[in-house]
Amino acid sequence: MSGPALALRVGVGYDSHRFAPGGPLMLGGVAVPGDVHLHGHSDGDAIAHAVTDALLGAAALGDIGAMFADTDPVNRGRDSIGMLALAVARLRDAGWVVGQVDVVVVAEAPKIAPYRDAMRARIAAALGVDVSCASIKGKTNEGMGWIGRGEGIACMATATVVRSVDAGPTGQ
Repeated sequence: MSGPALALRVGVGYDSHRFAPGGPLMLGGVAVPGDVHLHGHSDGDAIAHAVTDALLGAAALGDIGAMFADTDPVNRGRDSIGMLALAVARLRDAGWVVGQVDVVVVAEAPKIAPYRDAMRARIAAALGVDVSCASIKGKTNEGMGWIGRGEGIACMATATVVRSVDAGPTGQ
């Protein structure tokens, strides 16, 4: 039995990358100075990747891997904020707009607080929302596991999407 589609949906995203030699580290669209970066097919921006997956999931539009395959050479070194903006455009085309996002970065280093405002601004701009709708916070893993040993970063994101007024009663 199928009922009416929800006008508000929530999605969850996750991404993790290991550190590799050579900086800077791209995180939340911001170049964080240092001697490591996040290893990945694109620029490795784990915040942007987790947010992208949360948004695509909320709208039931797949995931970042389907939209930007790591087997496609076009995506090699690709700017993850640009990828996020393309995912937002896909949401809009399907009748959804971004409500808000909340991100947790789990890492021993770098500390997120010095870069938080710049990250929130970059993410909000890609989403087309006010900066007050983009939350980013950092947590450590208290020295436990691969994150605690300083081998990489993990990010978790939640996102809400709202049916666009232009989408009609059933949206996607």
